[in-house]
Amino acid sequence: MSRTETMGLTKRGMLQSSSCNRLMDRSESLKRDLSNGGLAKSKATLERKKSKSFKEGESFPSWLITEAPGSIAAVRREQMAAQQALRKLKIAHYGRSKSTLTSFNSSKVVPLIHPPHPHPQRCSFLTPTSDPVYVAYHDEEWGVPVHDDKTLFELLTLSGAQVGSDWTSTLRKRNDFRKAFMEFEAEAVAKLTEKEMNVISTEHKIEMSKVRGVVENATKIVEIKKVFGSLEKYLWGFVNHKPISTNYKLGHKIPVKTSKSESISKDMVRRGFRFVGPTVVHSFMQAAGLTNDHLLTCYRHGPCTLLPTNP
Repeated sequence: MSRTETMGLTKRGMLQSSSCNRLMDRSESLKRDLSNGGLAKSKATLERKKSKSFKEGESFPSWLITEAPGSIAAVRREQMAAQQALRKLKIAHYGRSKSTLTSFNSSKVVPLIHPPHPHPQRCSFLTPTSDPVYVAYHDEEWGVPVHDDKTLFELLTLSGAQVGSDWTSTLRKRNDFRKAFMEFEAEAVAKLTEKEMNVISTEHKIEMSKVRGVVENATKIVEIKKVFGSLEKYLWGFVNHKPISTNYKLGHKIPVKTSKSESISKDMVRRGFRFVGPTVVHSFMQAAGLTNDHLLTCYRHGPCTLLPTNP
């Protein structure tokens, strides 16, 4: 309240003279405080409200920035640690020297199936909702070089059986196929009679046309063995006994057939094989490890590339 307003209230009788004097003295005192130390006190109050952990103009040491969780350097260290862990797993599994990789029998190799991370990155055709049977097939078998004749016969049969269906359904019936076709012993399957084929079709719910196709393929495999010595030598000869390692980064870039699968298919059809179109043959090549079509981002690409190529 100003001096003029105070004097006006006194004249009108609204304030006593003593009260008027006290108000005027108080007003003068407040003005002096504001002019002398009021601004400094206000500034000090604002400073106290600032974060205690921050001081204007303060510099932070570089180690605090680079070591902080979530920093670029911290993320990079985690990536390097994961790479080192994977490298140690590979060395522990396959050995360190090149001679070690080529000195043992590949039929005794146990693929590196344990991912280095609890949630590894797989090929893009696998999703969080993919069937566990299909995921296990991808992680343990797909792209692993196969040199056993019975396993090659089995994978060729499964590749043809999944036409018009899907791999998950076919893999679920895998044991039925093994029981129906005597664990894929080609010589035994080739001797199946018409009556026995009908029984297999009924008991194991396999289309009769596919049963006949498997029996005819078994007959051709027996002939192949007489000419080449084994089914393995015949099939792997198309790729010079060395897997084709591709470098696809995106799933949609993986072809359903290639010029190589077309040439193999053409030769097999000429020899009398059934259910061996270029698409089926390429699927078989992927399953048997004649080609490694795991994406570069998939954790299985590297291990499948490191597996030995010769039996």
